[in-house]
Amino acid sequence: MSLDRRGFLGLRGSFAPDPSRERSVLVIVFLRGGMDGLHTVPAYADPNYRSQRPRIAIPEPGEKDGALDLDGFFGLHPELAPLLDLYRDRSLAVVHACGGPDRSLSHFEAQRNMELGVEEGADIPSGWLTRTLQADRTHSGAPLTALAMGERLPDSLFGGARALVLPGLEDFRLKLPEAWPEGFGAALAALYERGSDEISRAGQRTQDLMRTLARLAQAPPRPAAGAEYPDSIFGRQLRELAAVIRADLGLRIAQLDLAGWDSHVDQHALLLGLMHDLGRGLSAFCTDLGTAMRRVTVVALSEFGRRVAGVRGMGTDHGRGGACFVLGQGIQGGRVHGSWPGLAREQLDRDGNLAVTTDYRDVLGEVLRGRLGIAAHASVFPGHTHAPVRLV
Repeated sequence: MSLDRRGFLGLRGSFAPDPSRERSVLVIVFLRGGMDGLHTVPAYADPNYRSQRPRIAIPEPGEKDGALDLDGFFGLHPELAPLLDLYRDRSLAVVHACGGPDRSLSHFEAQRNMELGVEEGADIPSGWLTRTLQADRTHSGAPLTALAMGERLPDSLFGGARALVLPGLEDFRLKLPEAWPEGFGAALAALYERGSDEISRAGQRTQDLMRTLARLAQAPPRPAAGAEYPDSIFGRQLRELAAVIRADLGLRIAQLDLAGWDSHVDQHALLLGLMHDLGRGLSAFCTDLGTAMRRVTVVALSEFGRRVAGVRGMGTDHGRGGACFVLGQGIQGGRVHGSWPGLAREQLDRDGNLAVTTDYRDVLGEVLRGRLGIAAHASVFPGHTHAPVRLV
């Protein structure tokens, strides 16, 4: 944590929220490892689905452990049942055959390119969320605009974003060398509180922010409306993020990860816990926020999907097209968006993967424009020409 008086923590502007404008919030859930969209959102009515996956296909709706029907063609994996009500009330949309242009099928390369928002091999000094904040003209004055829940700054916020990186709220504290006097923190606070110049006001806002987050960590508010988060790191981070959003600190961008989707073997068993976390976590998040969800949009996406055909170990190898979840009260929910390319051999891409028919940048671009009021596709996703998804 920086003690530089040129901008304590880099936070500037008024701490008090602007009562004239509700701040929209974008939450990115990165499903690291390559989530199998044909497992989480099976195209059970595609005539080639079962022949392509004779050992790992999800049973049809109505059968034991069968998919939960969405529209007569696609279904949800039964472990994602908590999302079904959100789909039915039109606050959840799915975009299928979604992905990026990356063909490396490398986790490292595909994740990096997706978080930078660029074509494969492009060299750019910032992530797409950093460029989003740079294009946003509504967040000046907010004490906390970007938050990454995790151990490190994600590549999406690389390159100049003033983002707070926290594994959890209890980790937000002023860390001082052990040799420093015990009263240094209080003296530092007094130093800033006495002044009226811009630097002192920045220090005062930071002190206010620290006290607010400390209160949330020490006495976290009970989730509203009986919301029950999964007992996991992901569940705790979602619960704490909901508390930060309700505190109205000016948050515009948040990212958290749910990792472990690399299902080369025993896919059915491996993905159960992850789908439990994802479905119950997002459902609880929406219930907890209640009416505040009208200004929150969640996008859950993965660096790539999986190969259509399974492997001998009852798993799948790295592929291309996958499924993306978009959650919010201002979207065209209750639909599976995108052009379905089909699962016949001649309909797959050259490597036997589900073809990508919707670029993830088109999904994100529409969310930025329609939900956050940021119409800057060319600067946020340089080199990409937007194609409409009609999601927002």
